[in-house]
Amino acid sequence: MALFQNRPQASDTHNYYTVGLNKTVLLVGLGNPGKEYDLTRHNVGFEVLDRFVSKQSEMQDWINKKDMKCHLSQGQFGDTRVYVIKPTTFMNLSGEAVQAVMNFYKIAPDFISVIHDELDIAFGQIRLRVGGGSAGHNGIKSVTQHIGEQYGRVRIGIGPKTPEQMDSADFVLQKLSIKEQDQLGNLAKETAAILTEFIYSGQALPTETRTFLI
Repeated sequence: MALFQNRPQASDTHNYYTVGLNKTVLLVGLGNPGKEYDLTRHNVGFEVLDRFVSKQSEMQDWINKKDMKCHLSQGQFGDTRVYVIKPTTFMNLSGEAVQAVMNFYKIAPDFISVIHDELDIAFGQIRLRVGGGSAGHNGIKSVTQHIGEQYGRVRIGIGPKTPEQMDSADFVLQKLSIKEQDQLGNLAKETAAILTEFIYSGQALPTETRTFLI
């Protein structure tokens, strides 16, 4: 069963399969490469997956896969092979890396989960869903352009924008506040719990919101 509920695609001609295992999943963190973007709100996807990889004994160290335009880690959770990537393109080209890895490892879109920041959700909330629009997020726009919209999203709140009149592009590229940085550990733990549930259960999770205390 898929990790996320997926609508049937009658016209899908791709022959996706798992390689020698019962299940193969892909976790994608969105962000911009470069030290100058570390701890910015737009890089929350990178931040939580860095912590996921470092805390999970099943995951290997990151390697630079230049041919697939990403940093990649892989691991084995029971009968599930897990690939985790951080695109090395800038945000608005993220889909190039996702498509390359998906095609190389033959992973169906409904076994892909993209972890990203979302301005319209309050910091301290995580929302799950499949498909839908991009809400102006250039990374999601790029992923959808390359693989379609029927993939899972773990949407991590970084809002509200303060001050309200500030340009959204400037806000998301700011560093997380000191309070928010202090909560990154809790945020990463909650995200890791969600991802681990996806990996082990193989069940479609309902659209939902999870809130951790801040």
